[in-house]
Amino acid sequence: MQAVPAAFIGVVLFVGLMVGSFLNVVIHRLPIMLQREWHAQCAELRGESPPDTPRYNLVIPRSACPQCNHAIGALENIPVLSYLWLRGKCKGCGTRISPRYPVVETITGVLSAYAAWHFGFGFAACAALALIWALLALTAIDFDTQLLPDDITLPLLWLGLLVNMFGTFTTLHSAVLGAIFGYLVLWSVYWLFKLITGKEGMGYGDFKLLAALGAWMGWQMLPLIILLSSLVGAVVGIALIVLTKQGRNIPIPFGPYLAGGGLIALFWGVSLTQSYLQLLAAP
Repeated sequence: MQAVPAAFIGVVLFVGLMVGSFLNVVIHRLPIMLQREWHAQCAELRGESPPDTPRYNLVIPRSACPQCNHAIGALENIPVLSYLWLRGKCKGCGTRISPRYPVVETITGVLSAYAAWHFGFGFAACAALALIWALLALTAIDFDTQLLPDDITLPLLWLGLLVNMFGTFTTLHSAVLGAIFGYLVLWSVYWLFKLITGKEGMGYGDFKLLAALGAWMGWQMLPLIILLSSLVGAVVGIALIVLTKQGRNIPIPFGPYLAGGGLIALFWGVSLTQSYLQLLAAP
């Protein structure tokens, strides 16, 4: 694959589509799993027996239509193609299937293939794929539930430090400082906003996600990530208020914009930073 880059890109595209199908499962099931776990913990604290619920995880039960309980067969689970073949409807009852499924699969495949092309065959591409897949899952979960699960953010943080032990994207020293400063920056903003307004402006998951991005790309990329995510978040937030006539008190998840800023920094962060410094140095 190193000798034939197109073959590597093609394989990664295929793998990315398959992973995108699995990410749809993670996006849907992980918040439910966490909710069930919280209910069990609350029951235990109250001295009650935990609720008796069927086994539920990322593997069990088998995927099925929520309307008619039709089990999804292998031919109905081919990324993107099955959705087109079924014309976006359940084979059993004809209920419309959300277009999110092929959209997530397509985005995952395209970003994975681009990472393979951008980094080439090697460890950096494999590491970038892990980061991309985690950020996509976090983005969709945060949009749905306004949660950034520790089950993803914390392993992502430690994995970033591990990856940069070999200087993959930055030095280990820069990665450690990136994790520390990434957490402290949003933690400080959170408490400053709360002291001024008496309200919570963001969740702790945002701190952990920025810390993870700092661990992956180093402290030097944090200003760029924060700037990009803030600009996009502000534009989208204002657009939602104007177009949907929602009040300002409607919470808007910040995790997706952090993830977007992180992806831009992953691919183009160095070139963007260098261009900015050259612009400042120009007479």
